[in-house]
Amino acid sequence: MKPFREQNQVTVGVIGLTVLGLIMLAAFKAQDLPLIGGGTKYAAEFSEAAGLKPNDEVRVAGVRIGQVKKVELEGSHVRVDFVVDKGVKLGDQTGAEMKIKTLLGQKYLKLNPAGSGQLKAGSEIPLDRTVSAYDVVDAFTDLANTTERIDTAQLARALDTLSATFKNTPEEVQASLTGLSRLSRNVAKRDEQLKLLLQHSNVVTKVLADRNQQLIKLMKDGNTVFQAVQARRALIHQLLVSTQKLSAQITALVRENRKDLGPTLQKVNAVLAVLLKNQNALDGTIRNLAPFVKLFTNTLGTGPWFDSYVQNLVPVPEIPAPQVPIPGLPSILGGG
Repeated sequence: MKPFREQNQVTVGVIGLTVLGLIMLAAFKAQDLPLIGGGTKYAAEFSEAAGLKPNDEVRVAGVRIGQVKKVELEGSHVRVDFVVDKGVKLGDQTGAEMKIKTLLGQKYLKLNPAGSGQLKAGSEIPLDRTVSAYDVVDAFTDLANTTERIDTAQLARALDTLSATFKNTPEEVQASLTGLSRLSRNVAKRDEQLKLLLQHSNVVTKVLADRNQQLIKLMKDGNTVFQAVQARRALIHQLLVSTQKLSAQITALVRENRKDLGPTLQKVNAVLAVLLKNQNALDGTIRNLAPFVKLFTNTLGTGPWFDSYVQNLVPVPEIPAPQVPIPGLPSILGGG
């Protein structure tokens, strides 16, 4: 068998990518695998979906024990397929309810274990043991429609008649009926305002229901931000601790060198005082030095020499060289 390095690299790459793809697919679909899939599959019949969706939670006594997999219409009822974690005790008379999870209308499936034994895998909870949720939007809509149909004036007259009928009853009953009559009058006076309030409440709840997913996403994004801040908390803490240590070291360094730094700073202050005192003179020197430096640079720019001319300077007289007689030679100027 050839060593691994001598194998065809293209073949090895294709096989490696295929294996990685299968591993990723298995990771994402682990819940559906027969051996390691998490849980037992069940189903339940409901009269309506009531906003329940796949991936919603399945709970028992408030504890999450599974997940809704599918919600579909089956004949005249709705079939909900869900998965329950292994080891959860469910009797053969277990019931199911759709419950409201949030004020925005998100639902979850609640199981009510009942009966003896264990509910068989793949069993379907019948319609008579299930209860659909009553939506908040529908509740406000029904309340608004009901209040619109109430004849508040007739209700006030009926309560007044009831109060007059019981006028000879004990004082406690009369006080109750009088208060009830006053309440009915106040309701009648505020009839239009109450209708308007309920209509606005209906609009608000409908908007919240329509923006349910957006609000949930906003909350999830906010949770992600908080998690990132929490993850950086240790780094920020370490930065603050390091800054504190650096400050302590600088403070100690200043304390240790305070005796040397004091005289040095005094001398520096004295030098600065002298410079400030002669600032005008230094400025004038720098201004007058600029032309000289320019001409001197031009003079030296021709090579390793320079020519200079000084005006009105008297020439230096030539001094003849002394004649020193050389012994043994006749004098050129005189005989002898």
